Amino acid sequence: MKILVLNAGSSSQKSCLYEIEGKQLPAESPEPLWEATVDWTHRQGIAEIKVKTSIGEGLKEEISTQDRSKVMAHLLETLWLGRTAVIEGPSEINAVGHRVVHGGRDYRETVRVTDEVKAAIARLSALAPVHNPVNLEGIEAIENILGAEVPQFAVFDTAFHSQLPDAAAIYPGPYAWVERGIRRYGFHGISHQYCAHRAAQLLNRNLLDLRLIICHLGNGCSLSAVQNGYSIDTTMGFTPLDGLMMGTRSGSVDPGILIHLLRQEGYTVDQLDQELNKESGLKGISGVSADLRQVLAAIDANNSQAKLALDIYIHRLRSCIGSMLASLGGLDALVFTAGVGENSAIIRARACQTFEFLGLKLDHQQNENHPVDKDIAIVDSTVRVLVIHTQEDWAIAQECYHCLSTR
Repeated sequence: MKILVLNAGSSSQKSCLYEIEGKQLPAESPEPLWEATVDWTHRQGIAEIKVKTSIGEGLKEEISTQDRSKVMAHLLETLWLGRTAVIEGPSEINAVGHRVVHGGRDYRETVRVTDEVKAAIARLSALAPVHNPVNLEGIEAIENILGAEVPQFAVFDTAFHSQLPDAAAIYPGPYAWVERGIRRYGFHGISHQYCAHRAAQLLNRNLLDLRLIICHLGNGCSLSAVQNGYSIDTTMGFTPLDGLMMGTRSGSVDPGILIHLLRQEGYTVDQLDQELNKESGLKGISGVSADLRQVLAAIDANNSQAKLALDIYIHRLRSCIGSMLASLGGLDALVFTAGVGENSAIIRARACQTFEFLGLKLDHQQNENHPVDKDIAIVDSTVRVLVIHTQEDWAIAQECYHCLSTR
């Protein structure tokens, strides 16, 4: 069975093709037959394409267009044409899985794409205006290229958080908000779900018996508290702007600040949106970059704003871990994942330091040694500390496989 996965973002797209042999999923993620990225950020109107395959062939080229459907058509041709060909033709693709950021209240699990589902994704674009429209574009492009007979599946980022208890999900505004769908949805759910299952594998424990705090720390950041295999609390909310300090996003701020800026400073809604989503977080405080590596380099050069940015980032991270801990009432493992979580030893060390009172004991040598899918707590630590390489694409492929297997 060959499953194509599309993970579309606002300015980039990741794609890969997995082959699953036999009647059972492998215990660990296999290498994709084919992987591709498209990046529109380097030059205006130019799509930069990179392809690599399991047979060792690669491709790098640029296309002068912003038309996603044309880029997608060209990209898919590299699957069966030229030196990067790994299949004989499009008829070998059994299913296509798409990451869809927002499923609202209607979609709590992966579903096969229908006209009704496409209409819902379009409607929910009001809640995820940056992502849902491009997710839908990808679905429609695949339908045009491969035909309607190839099953497509929508895997929702919000689904893993869909069983949040009302006390965690509902904001303390007027109850009319609830009736209008204003509630905590949570995001990064595909990553959180993958890491929860991978943590159970690494610990050789039943996921249903584990209490986990998963720290997805990248340019976007979120935590989840996982109990009985489900997210029972999370930091992102109605939108991905809530919660932790991030690369360019502010995370949680006093809503009174926004009222003040609107009333007293003459801000427009668009100005607020720009500052909160694009000009805040590490970038906004440091004045250097949204990239933690550049912030750390600036700290080494005695940049006081960069140091303040890191201090706020750690303070917010520790505070939110504490709130997840309170929701769980205990902790078996603390998990770090995504770009910062997987690669920054200093973030892991400083985050863990505050929780030594729990008996959490970090192995500092292991922490510094670029761990991947490893436990970096010392043997007698009462809390395990895991670094897990998140594999959203494989998680999406698994969801498609399960859907096809149960038809």
